[in-house]
Amino acid sequence: MKLFTTEEIRAIERYTIENDGVSALELTERVAEGVANEVASRWRASKPTIVFAGPGNNGADALATSRLLSERGFHPEVYLFNIGGDKLSADCMAQRDRLLREVPEIAFHEVQSSFNMPKISQSHLIIDGLFGSGLCEELKGGFKSLVQYINEVNATVVSIDLPSGLFGDWNPQIVNRNTIHATLTLAIQFPRISFFISDNAELIGEWKLIDIGLSGAAIAGSAVNFCLVESRDVQHRLRQRNEFASKADFGSAVLYAGSYGMMGAAILAARGCLRGGVGKLTVNSPKCGYAVMQTAVPEALYRHNRGELNIVDIHPERSFNAIAIGPGIGTNELTVKALGDFLAATNQPVILDADALNCIALKPSVLNSIPVLSVITPHAGEFDRLFGPQPSAEARLRKAIEMAKYYNILIVLKGRYTAIVRPDGKVYFNSSGCPAMATPGSGDVLTGLLLAMLAQGYPAELASLVAVYIHGVAGEMAAAEHGEYGVTATDIAENIGRAIRDVASK
Repeated sequence: MKLFTTEEIRAIERYTIENDGVSALELTERVAEGVANEVASRWRASKPTIVFAGPGNNGADALATSRLLSERGFHPEVYLFNIGGDKLSADCMAQRDRLLREVPEIAFHEVQSSFNMPKISQSHLIIDGLFGSGLCEELKGGFKSLVQYINEVNATVVSIDLPSGLFGDWNPQIVNRNTIHATLTLAIQFPRISFFISDNAELIGEWKLIDIGLSGAAIAGSAVNFCLVESRDVQHRLRQRNEFASKADFGSAVLYAGSYGMMGAAILAARGCLRGGVGKLTVNSPKCGYAVMQTAVPEALYRHNRGELNIVDIHPERSFNAIAIGPGIGTNELTVKALGDFLAATNQPVILDADALNCIALKPSVLNSIPVLSVITPHAGEFDRLFGPQPSAEARLRKAIEMAKYYNILIVLKGRYTAIVRPDGKVYFNSSGCPAMATPGSGDVLTGLLLAMLAQGYPAELASLVAVYIHGVAGEMAAAEHGEYGVTATDIAENIGRAIRDVASK
């Protein structure tokens, strides 16, 4: 799914109005119909309801929603903010007049100067139509006080388009207490980029889309830098296997992983790779890992490293289709040197994860040696060790966009909506996965799965997209079986094959 910036969405709305014969008021009606239907499906009409409408088009949506809720048996009390008496947009004014004409008995207050806060309790339903994507500055004065009050009473809040105070794209200066904390955000047509950044999760709450029929031609013809990866995006990219295929058709991979006391990471990565369909996997580990690997993962070839307890050299003995380095290798001085020497000597893209990233953090100059179109897969802590502490998840993502371009690499920034950041500035947020995947070793499984996709000939950009999505589906399957508390990384690895099967067959 394409994710549009606020300006891009406005352009699509303008195109729809100018080319599809749809008026702005009709679009407002479609928004209100969607909001009213969603509210009526979740709450009884007897629930005390207060609607706060701002002076712009978000307020117009809220006023139209008030009218439709009245038709459905609700009795909303409506506050329209028109400070000074001449601030309403044309659409907002039209919706105000229609509301008062068609529902004359409604409890309606048009605030033009002073405002007495209504009494709100936890039992109230609040429809937040103060400010949507048209907001261009932080909330101030009375609006800020109103938002803080709404947040303090902990009522149920439904925000139209966006929680008031939140911007659709970037929010570098946001103050959470000055922004509506929505229970449910009903986004118009598209989710916003800000929905996929963990800083904003408590503000957005649950989110759901309202389809208002914006121009399909405009949507299809618009190039974007942000996308949400969904099942259909992966399904048609998964390659079907020829019935006469042999393991030689599915690539050879080498995984440098493990150290004394950390062989579990090597096992998990190897299992992820094998379940991902690699033709042949070689695991290169210290000598101490021989019995462990041969017993736990007999399907993988084992090559012992010169080191007894740690990896001390990285020199693939032959050509491999894909190389991954990092799970459980530790940060021994000899390991750090071996990684630096290898990266300086190779031009082949590699996957770098876990301790490989921690090794580079100890010697940051190695960043300059990472081959073009390599893939690094940091979680937040590993990313900050590599590129410096970041004050927020949004700052980290923006830094990732900068660093992917600077070093010409792909960055898989792991989290709830793992972001696949490409060197051309495009960002793909992953939609699959669940909280059960916040378990030790989950990232090692992802490294193995990504290695398998690269070995099978998927380009790095596509391999990252497919692997991250399949990994999330496997986690969902594991959670369905074991519950969110009971999932282990082994469970995720064991479900990879089923996840590929199910996604490919949809």
